[in-house]
Amino acid sequence: MKYLLSIFALILMLNYSCKPTDSFDTGSDVMLGFSVDTLRFDTVFTELGSATRILKVYNQSKKDIKISKISIKNETTNFYKINVDGIPGSVATDIEIAGNDSLYIFAEVTIDPDQPLTNSPFVIEDFLVFEINGNTQQVLLESWGQNANYFPSRFDGGGALQTGCAGGEFLITNEKPWVFYGTVVFDDCKVVVEEGARIHVHGGIVPAFDADGMRTFYNDGRLIFINESTLTVNGTQGNPVIMEGDRLEESFNDISGQWFGVLLLDETKNHDINHLELKNSILGVYADSSVEMSIENSKIYNTSNAGLIGVHANIDATNCLFYNNGSNAVRFLYGGDYNFTYCTLASYGVDAPALSMTNLLCGTDDPLGCSPCFEYRLNANFKNSIIFGSRRDEISMVNGDACIDGVSNPINYNFKDCIVRVEELLEQEGFEDFFGPNNCTPCQNADNNDAVFEDPNEDIYYLDTLSIAEMKAVPVNLIFEDLDGNSRDGAEPDVGCYEYQY
Repeated sequence: MKYLLSIFALILMLNYSCKPTDSFDTGSDVMLGFSVDTLRFDTVFTELGSATRILKVYNQSKKDIKISKISIKNETTNFYKINVDGIPGSVATDIEIAGNDSLYIFAEVTIDPDQPLTNSPFVIEDFLVFEINGNTQQVLLESWGQNANYFPSRFDGGGALQTGCAGGEFLITNEKPWVFYGTVVFDDCKVVVEEGARIHVHGGIVPAFDADGMRTFYNDGRLIFINESTLTVNGTQGNPVIMEGDRLEESFNDISGQWFGVLLLDETKNHDINHLELKNSILGVYADSSVEMSIENSKIYNTSNAGLIGVHANIDATNCLFYNNGSNAVRFLYGGDYNFTYCTLASYGVDAPALSMTNLLCGTDDPLGCSPCFEYRLNANFKNSIIFGSRRDEISMVNGDACIDGVSNPINYNFKDCIVRVEELLEQEGFEDFFGPNNCTPCQNADNNDAVFEDPNEDIYYLDTLSIAEMKAVPVNLIFEDLDGNSRDGAEPDVGCYEYQY
């Protein structure tokens, strides 16, 4: 094969040597044409290997043209090499193409899938860059480095697949990482995630067309559960389930918004999540339409929007940590039933409270008000939990105040043995008795002068040595350990997801 490539390159060189070179099209409107806009190396590497693909570049002008430079954008990664006009490497200069003629570029990728993910990530992307007459054009180079389970396939970015199971099981195993592409809709599937499984979701902005044929854009990377589907996450203390994006370079460790999130829809029930770490998404978990779920011993963090959203849902949470969320750590809309025990909701440097609750749902985005509006009663119970952060009010509550036919749907809330931070809420109509005997008692209303966490600036939410949360909780039946698996004091446990370790 190498000999054939060399002979072909020699023929090209001889052909161009006969062309006049004193007259090139130097117009700023000169644009190259390409056989494809993405050069895809559709090989999943399970061992050290390489693959070669061919790109055809077209001169769409009647005159000869000179491409000043063809290069690999990220030359230092060493994944991709090219051969242009018989010149191997990562850069070629002053490449001539006759009028209405074309040029072949041979591109090669070499991958060792046994390297760490930071050296050989799931998706290896780069660009072939063309510079001509002051213009720059790019062709995407895309290949797959790690030996992983790619679902539904490696070509479904921006697409949607409805996976029907007819009530059967969809098992996400832990032998190899799973990389999900596009929008995956689980329809009547019992999705079971084994302990230690690593789930990576390929996100990004992708184009679509609405009903009127107008081009729009949306955020890719969604795992959706409908029609009696269930999500069961069987993580353990020593082997949690990790759910994040598929960019695992160090620079992406703490970047939010890399994929959309998990959406539990269509009144699905019996979702059971244990020892899950979900991060770097737009939102964490969205539970809608009377969805029922329980989440224990889990973390949801580094989201560009809310960490957990319940809309008319039923959610039980125990020993969970929500932090570094671009909006609310936890948000309840349109009422529902919520029970949070030994949880920590931390919000720092964000112009949104850690906890937002309302019995209201607006039917449209009306800038002048909520019209039409819908209401449903809200029951929210927090026990031995911390709702704290950098704002004066880390709890927001909005009562729809009988927006439909004068029928009132109340907000029933109870914070028991909790640490909260509120100020202006106490002056809001209907919440003057926030610290009354049936609402928030016994509660501690903390502020910046109180020691709570070890170092929130570094996202360390273990309790400070002098934390006001120490020994202020009341034991809860059958909850003997904290988020890290440490034993809770049998008589005077600590408030929040972590028990202080002496």
